[in-house]
Amino acid sequence: QLQASGGGSVQPGGSLRLSCAASGRTSSINTIGWYRQAPGKQRELVADKTSAGKTNYADSVKGRFTIPRDDDAKDTVSLQMNSLKPEDTAVYYCYARTYWGITNWGQGTQVTVSS
Repeated sequence: QLQASGGGSVQPGGSLRLSCAASGRTSSINTIGWYRQAPGKQRELVADKTSAGKTNYADSVKGRFTIPRDDDAKDTVSLQMNSLKPEDTAVYYCYARTYWGITNWGQGTQVTVSS
């Protein structure tokens, strides 16, 4: 299971932090991170990290969103979102993928960026 927290409403230029914690057979997790889905759009990868410590970011969020360096546990992932834009408005989903390719999803959390 994946439990996400954080999200909310913020003005453009503001910041939010999302957190996600996995439970259960967490030893099988290879990658954990975040997708998002805006209304009328496909779900897209935002950022993730591997069990080896490699992080990956969508081009649209590079330089603004960060998985904190001290977030090195393989069963948790945070997402620090700075300089938020209206186009970042979406439902954000935590996910975890096992070494053999099974993907589990957490419940979505709404992020709204609006003035």
